[in-house]
Order: sequence, then structure tokens, then C-alpha cells
Amino acid sequence: MKPHTYQFLVGVFASMGSVLFGYDLGVIAGVVGSTSYAELFQSNAAQDGAVVSLFTGGAFFGAMFAGPAGDMLGRRLTIMLGAIIFLLGGAIQTAAQTIHYLYGGRAIAGLGVGFLTMIIREIAHPSIRGRVTGLQQFMLGIGAFLAGWISWGCFINLTNDAQWRIPLGIQNLPALVLAALILLFPESPRWLVDHDRAEEGLRTLAKLHSNGDINDPWVQAEFAQIQETISFEHEHEAKSYMELFTNPSAFRRLFLACAIQGATQMTGVSAIQYFSVTIFAQIGISADEALKYQAINSILALIAQAFCMLLIDKFGRRPTIIVGNVVNCIMFIIVTILISQFPPDTNSGGTAGWGFIIVTWLFNISFSFACGPLSWIIPAEIFDTHTRSKGVSLATMISFAFNTLIGQITKVAIDSVGWRYFTLFAVCNATNALFFWLVLPETKRVPLEQMSTVVFAPDAPWIVLGKRSKAFRAAAEAAAVDVKEVELKGKV
Repeated sequence: MKPHTYQFLVGVFASMGSVLFGYDLGVIAGVVGSTSYAELFQSNAAQDGAVVSLFTGGAFFGAMFAGPAGDMLGRRLTIMLGAIIFLLGGAIQTAAQTIHYLYGGRAIAGLGVGFLTMIIREIAHPSIRGRVTGLQQFMLGIGAFLAGWISWGCFINLTNDAQWRIPLGIQNLPALVLAALILLFPESPRWLVDHDRAEEGLRTLAKLHSNGDINDPWVQAEFAQIQETISFEHEHEAKSYMELFTNPSAFRRLFLACAIQGATQMTGVSAIQYFSVTIFAQIGISADEALKYQAINSILALIAQAFCMLLIDKFGRRPTIIVGNVVNCIMFIIVTILISQFPPDTNSGGTAGWGFIIVTWLFNISFSFACGPLSWIIPAEIFDTHTRSKGVSLATMISFAFNTLIGQITKVAIDSVGWRYFTLFAVCNATNALFFWLVLPETKRVPLEQMSTVVFAPDAPWIVLGKRSKAFRAAAEAAAVDVKEVELKGKV
């Protein structure tokens, strides 16, 4: 098996945690929108918001613990622990007899997902790192795809509690597989070297990149660079969260990673995903039709995510995320106009309804190609070895915090202010695009070990426009060219 193929397969399995995340995010729209759920729990808008938001609220704390766990236990044991916690929460959700049990199950499952988002991101060669890390969003899309069609099928064919219990119960299957098989896969070579297991790290690196040949030129060069970088970090840098705030280079990377995660949630994607039944009802589309259109939406998202993995290392991060947010902004402007001009009593899902559906599909394609995958790719690749687990976990916590906020307020806001709520997302997408244009550097194909000395050097400017930034962009491009030259030498 070719090394890149092996890396990709390892990434697929490690990303199964994202299947759970995507499934749980996608399935909740059918749960809170089902008639049997409403009859059993008699919940109001705030309680429905809590059912939705407690999942990401739990994930916030899971991501907090995942950083230290990832450093102490390694990536594999952290993933296994997360899967076990998720199984407990999934079982409580499925068997819930009161809404309070549903609250608890959602929070515990979210805690497990917080661990599972810390996948093995460090195994990929720089030339395909974007594609491998992009699996995070693609596998999340797989989960949403399964959730969408299962939820719709149960909604239209069942009328009792099975209408929402079956979709919730199915989420436990991939968690069970993940917990059972994760130890068969390799640990991160960088983590092994960082924990005085250099020989094992070299063998793992060779297995991932050269069919087990530890004498391969690229493997030897990468191994030497990892050792040199880690030795420097042990001598000059402290292993603490405080470093992320006191070191200017580390703080800049933390700021960008957190900003990207927060901005991604403020695109409005979670509002549509969680409360599709409520939102589609604003323009006269019934619950079963809303779930069907969202299920179709999940297919379009998968296609867009697949194209992202194929093309992101060609197009680059910066232009993709800027254009994606501009398109998102335009789509939300149209959505806001349609909902304001064609309320349910005047439209009943006619021409304006189809316009609304198509616009939400276009928004989802844009988000799934650009913002969603890059919200995982960029934070994973900009930190150095000692700050990566902590930095990514803090950035992921920000994602879950904003996700929780959107989940809690969306239904209440729609009930209170109606279409005006959606202007928030139009504005946020516009400001996102402007922000990334000003401060986001290009990291395409730059080796992980050169992020600190090239792209995020201590004297690198925060604003990436103007004459002073040209030298740093040229250095980053030179580092990327070096990767291609090493690849060619390894093939000779």
C-alpha cells in the first residue's frame, strides 16, 4: 500500500469521531421537530434550545480536557476515552423518559465528542495535509448525511417515541467501533518523539511515509527536523497554556485559530442545521418537507467537502475562506429578504419557498467547500508541537462555545424577532471575509516545523497586506517549494 494511501486510511478511521459529531448535530433537528417528542416532553423554545445546546456545551469541556489528555495519554487513548464517554451519553439520550435525562445524555455525549475532535492530525505529509485534515469536516458531513436521511425516514414512517429514539440510538454504533479498534492504529510520531520514544516514532514515521523504510531520505530528514524542533522547544519553551498568551508568536496563532472557529459558527450554519423545521416554517414549508430538503442538503455538502479535500492544497486557505464568506453573506441577504417578504400565510412553500430552498443549498455548498473544512485545517497546522494540543483544544472550545450560544438562542430569537434574526448572519459573514483578508496568512504546503520560523516568526506582521508582508509571503512560498524538492529527491 502506498504511504499516502495508508495515511489517508488512518486519517479516515481517526476521523470517525467527526461522524459522531456530525450525526448528533444533524439528528437533533428531527428530534426537537418530531410530534412524539413534543407530546412527551411538552417543551418550550428555551427548553428545546437547551436540548440542542447542552451537547456542544459538554463538548466545550471535553475539548478543555482533551488538550492535557492528548499530551499525557497520546492521541489514541484520548480518542478511546472520548468514545466510551460518548457511548454513555448516547445510551442516556436514547432511553430518556424526561427532558432532564435528555439534558444529561446530551451533555455527556458532548463531553465525549470534545475528546474525539482531537484526531491524529500530525501524520500527514505537507503535500496532502490539507486533504487529510479536511477529513474532519468530510466525516462530519458523512454523519450529517446519515442523520438527515434516518431522521426523515423515521419522521414520516413512525408516530411513537421510536420516531426520535431510533435516530438517537443509531449514533452509538460508530462510537462502539471506534472504541474497539482505535488501538490498532499508529500513534502520532511527533508525540512519540516528544515522549522519549524516538525509535518507535521513527518506525511509525517510516510506516506512514515510506512503507516501513526507516532509511528513506524524506523520513530521515523529517525525523531529524522533528527531533531538532522538539529539542529546541524543550530548551526554550515551557509546556503550559500560559505560553500561548505570553509568547507573541504563539498568541497570534491562538488568536487566529480561535477567531476562525468563532467566525465559522457565526456564518449561521448551526442555526439552519439545528432548527431547520422552525426556520423552514417561516416561509411555509412543512416539517417533513424541511427534513427531506435538509437530507438532500447533506448530499450537496458531502460533494462540496470532497472537492475541498481534492483542491484545497491547490487553491490555498486564504482565498478560499474569503470567497466562501462572501458567498455566505449574499445567500443570507437573499434568505432574509425571502422570509421577510413571504411569510407562511402568503406563501405556503410556493415559488418563494423553492427560492429559499435553493439558496440554503447554495449556502451549504459554499460553507462545506470553504469555511467548514478550513475551520479544522488551519488551526491544526499553524501551531508547533508543544502548543498544538493546547492551542487546538482552546480553539475548539471557542467553536463549541459559539455553537452552544447559537443553539440556545436561535429558536427563542426566531419566535421573538422573526426574519430580523437572520440579518445577524449576513453581517457576520461580511465581517468574516474582511477580517480574513486583513490578518490570515497563507499556510498551504508550509511544513509544520517551519510555521514558527517563517509564517509566524516573532517579527512577522499581524496585517498580511503591504510591502512588509511580501518578504514573509516569499519565505513561506520558498518553504513550500522545499517540500516539493524533497518529494522529488525521495522518488529518485
